[in-house]
Amino acid sequence: QVQLVESGGGLVQAGDSLRLSCTASGRTFSGRTFSRSTMGWFRQDLGKERVFVGGIRWIGGSTFLSDSVKGRFTISRDNAENTVYLQMNSLKPEDTAVYYCAASGILGTPTRRQDYDYWGQGTQVTVST
Repeated sequence: QVQLVESGGGLVQAGDSLRLSCTASGRTFSGRTFSRSTMGWFRQDLGKERVFVGGIRWIGGSTFLSDSVKGRFTISRDNAENTVYLQMNSLKPEDTAVYYCAASGILGTPTRRQDYDYWGQGTQVTVST
């Protein structure tokens, strides 16, 4: 089993920055270790679909981001702490959502919700005008 715990959400003003954290625990998922997997961030606004924000591979740390956040959001990881970060800059009101961390056993660039096997509980980000 894998447990994911997000933190760092809150209420900010447009233009502000916020950093979300996701700490993973548990040895394996789908027979893989953390080092062979991909972590992703999704967000879901009230009444809307959960959409992909970005992902990062534990090995190498390469990242991939949705077009809607490129240039404003970055993803990084701390292997020693089993923690993934989502740095969000120049926040806009449309970034308001519950942000979820997720883990996938796919080593490519998983962007679909069904690509991910484990999910955190979510953390609320609210951006005011």
